[in-house]
Amino acid sequence: MRFLFALRVNNGEKMRKSYRVKTEKDFQKVFDQHNSHANKMFIVYTMQRAEPKHLRLGISISKKVGLRGHERVWVKRRIRQSVLELMPKMRSDVDILVIARPSAHDQDMAIIKKNLVHVFSLAHLFIDDNEQAD
Repeated sequence: MRFLFALRVNNGEKMRKSYRVKTEKDFQKVFDQHNSHANKMFIVYTMQRAEPKHLRLGISISKKVGLRGHERVWVKRRIRQSVLELMPKMRSDVDILVIARPSAHDQDMAIIKKNLVHVFSLAHLFIDDNEQAD
């Protein structure tokens, strides 16, 4: 049985709606950049932004991942929670689209997070130690 959980980090903060890529127009802008990286579970599209206030995240889960809506929401929640936990280590000047592949279905939180870390590192989305020192 799956348990629902609130998308919160240690201090109780939720992912704000301003941290999301929501409109079709915004999704299309990121897709048009053709800057993508992938692994066996996820495809990640990224786009540099002029105003680096904070990163924005868009998530797309097709019916190939899960035919029932609650299955897709389950995967989406785990992706969002993983990104929320990784956010302090990530660059803030990008829009990120995460597209889940069917292999992401029925995976636990640790495996989803591990695969997101892998694909985000391929896309150079983490802040380098050298940049933090400056």
